[in-house]
Amino acid sequence: MTNPPFPEPPVPNSSNPATPPPTAPPAPPAAPPTWDAGPGAAPAAGYAAPAAPAYPQPEPSPPGRVLSIVGLVLAFVAAPIGLILSIVAAVKLGKGGQPKGLAIAGIVVGAVLTIIEIIGIILFIAFFAAIFGMCAELGTGVWEVNGVTYTCG
Repeated sequence: MTNPPFPEPPVPNSSNPATPPPTAPPAPPAAPPTWDAGPGAAPAAGYAAPAAPAYPQPEPSPPGRVLSIVGLVLAFVAAPIGLILSIVAAVKLGKGGQPKGLAIAGIVVGAVLTIIEIIGIILFIAFFAAIFGMCAELGTGVWEVNGVTYTCG
């Protein structure tokens, strides 16, 4: 098998050149582009229309949505803080016209657990106040009163 021969390179000042002579540059557009045209205007002569965005932009989160989730979670961990955050989230969601279900759940859970914590604190204080009062009345030592042993001292 033989390879075909290469074409002859053109000779300078030849009467039959292998490549055509260079052409003149294209003429400029007839009118300059209009930069202040509105979004619906047709593109200027000689210019392509702008391309559509590659993908749609994500919807922004409604104001207060994340705050309502954080408020509901904190309502179980730190009830008063969760209650306050859930109230703030409900106000923000109400102003934004968004559903307030998680915020209301955080308010209910936070309020119930806050009331239970307050009752527990009151009972705790009352219990130890009774013990300290009994020891103040009895004095130092080990005492048995109505079947209950008190160790004071």
